[in-house]
Amino acid sequence: MSAPSSFSDLRDLSPSDEKSDDVDSLPSISTSDIYSDTDSEAQEEWERSLEQLQLLLTMMIIPFVGKYFGRKFAYWSWGRYMEWMHGVEIRWTNKKAFKAVGAAEAATSL
Repeated sequence: MSAPSSFSDLRDLSPSDEKSDDVDSLPSISTSDIYSDTDSEAQEEWERSLEQLQLLLTMMIIPFVGKYFGRKFAYWSWGRYMEWMHGVEIRWTNKKAFKAVGAAEAATSL
């Protein structure tokens, strides 16, 4: 059989020690070269924009939405109470105007 000759063929195809020495001798890249000043400036700008979005959410959007849905829930619960306790039927004649006025009232004190 030709088994011993096939092993010698595989050894010829394997990388030699000289090639592995060439790879080991390549200069290494330091992490300071990878993360340059432009990357840190971009990171700082990204953090500033995230902080601005957070401020927008906490100062404008969440209070507005909370007031709007809070008023909506208050009117709904008041209507249910009046129907349950006093037998009075509460109907909103113009729902679009009611929603618009609720949004305007919620935005006035912001």
